[in-house]
Amino acid sequence: MTEIIVGIDLGTTNSEVAIVRGGRVEVIPVAPGVRILPSLVGVADDGSLLVGEAARNQYALHPERSVRSIKRRMGEYTAVQMAGKDYSPQEISAMILRRLRDIAEAHIGEPVGKAVITVPAYFSDAQRQATREAGEIAGLEVVRIINEPTAAALAYESCHSGARKALVYDLGGGTFDVSVVNLESDVVEVLASHGNNHLGGDDFDQKLITFAIDHLKAQHDIDIRPHAQAMARLQHAAEAAKITLSDEPYATLAEEYLFEKDGVPIHLSVEISRDDYEEMIEPYVAETLEAVHVALSGAGLTVADINEILLVGGATRTPLVQRRLESELGMQPRAEVDPDLCVAMGAAIQAAVIAGGQAPTVLVDVTPYTFGTSALEYFNGDMYPYCYVPLIRKNTPIPVSKSEGFCTVFDGQRQVDINVYQGEDPDALNNIQIGRFTIEGLRDAPAGNPLITTFSLDHNGILQVTSREKNTGLVHSITIDNAISRFTGDKLGEARHRIDALFRDQDGEEGRPGASVGAAPIDDSRRLRVEAGALIEKAERLLASAGTEDAEDLVNGIEAVKDQLGGPDASLKTAMDALADLLYYLDA
Repeated sequence: MTEIIVGIDLGTTNSEVAIVRGGRVEVIPVAPGVRILPSLVGVADDGSLLVGEAARNQYALHPERSVRSIKRRMGEYTAVQMAGKDYSPQEISAMILRRLRDIAEAHIGEPVGKAVITVPAYFSDAQRQATREAGEIAGLEVVRIINEPTAAALAYESCHSGARKALVYDLGGGTFDVSVVNLESDVVEVLASHGNNHLGGDDFDQKLITFAIDHLKAQHDIDIRPHAQAMARLQHAAEAAKITLSDEPYATLAEEYLFEKDGVPIHLSVEISRDDYEEMIEPYVAETLEAVHVALSGAGLTVADINEILLVGGATRTPLVQRRLESELGMQPRAEVDPDLCVAMGAAIQAAVIAGGQAPTVLVDVTPYTFGTSALEYFNGDMYPYCYVPLIRKNTPIPVSKSEGFCTVFDGQRQVDINVYQGEDPDALNNIQIGRFTIEGLRDAPAGNPLITTFSLDHNGILQVTSREKNTGLVHSITIDNAISRFTGDKLGEARHRIDALFRDQDGEEGRPGASVGAAPIDDSRRLRVEAGALIEKAERLLASAGTEDAEDLVNGIEAVKDQLGGPDASLKTAMDALADLLYYLDA
């Protein structure tokens, strides 16, 4: 037997822990069906420590008792306040690491004392040392600290063979770096790196927050910036809108009873389009592209020398990022390994190598083709009605759902034909048409009446295409069975087998919750009730903005949890899981 060494991605927004067992990488679930731990810590009403989702639930109500994005402070000789007490960045990070260690121990069934921890390639020596110290505080021997792009390249390398040069573009919640790597004979060699330790998805959020603040100022003549709780709730709304805009052309920043002015409640509800959002964040994306060229220059290479682009970090799901990279470098980025998980997976691979274990293979199920529709756009200088508009790109992990906005082209247009294609050619007629339907009965409106078209592809290769008139909700759709399997033959069955095996590997006992670094230890039963309180608070906050039916379900869920607060742990946990599932649905 080899010794147990886990791989940990200690992220700005989220963190994960993974291990290699039986030649496969497992990203260890932090809760049933969840592999991502929010990188937040907090202190509950009774002084006990909250880590992860429980801390996130509390943050919007008690930001003064919570800390987020601590990774941006690593390496600083400073203190952060939480519930009136000072903590070093290392201590806050240690709380997250300790929680991950406990989760891993519960899942594996054995003590965990060693870890490989990842850091941004652009981290300084001081920041790396601070990360090592955080591991030590958490009771972990940090056997190695490796760069996040290197870890990601390891995860990608385990899927493929052959010598090639790759550009690893890593845009996370709080940091950005880009590395040029040489992949050959199971060796990942970093040739050059560049980046910014204070650029990431948090900055994208801030643009949306500023947009909402300006809206509130214009509509209600108020400035909510001095009010911590309102700002925390606005942060939550901005994150949700950002995620929505990765897959939808419009999103609404909404928070009921966000603030009170002269005894009158102030509600936030303002729509933003993806186009406007992308205009806000374009300077950040442009900065990352400048860093790409700096890294290439440092490696002594040109764009023509790069064989592939590997995407890392949740913020790379932003469509503008992928479009600009493809335009700048002339190739479509790869993202078939989950950009949120690939760093932890690579860290686990490195840990397995150090422990003398078997080198694993990371297997995923992806769509091998691009699916899209056609639209009237300029093509070779002329307006052309069959310009191909891809919605789901090939090599996208499935299941997946993507939406795009289209508009009617003439006044009074009452119907639109929706054509569904599979292929890569910019002329839709050169691709394979796999379906067609008509949306009829549109309202009598001027040209520019918006329609939202959504492509949803599930694990079984079934493509659902829906088109909805934005202003009336009129919907038409078509289901295309086996959109993948009809083109892939035997490989589809093999891919399904591999992904099923990964799902089985991920099943296991839920890690015991909580950590005790920097706070008094509490038993599992008491901790469960603390987390139940945070869950109830979050549900009650969502009540004001929920529809009638959802509000009724929320009330029932809240009452069910309250009824079990004095009962057995198992019954309370069952009620909490049901309420948490409902909150996940409402937050989506």
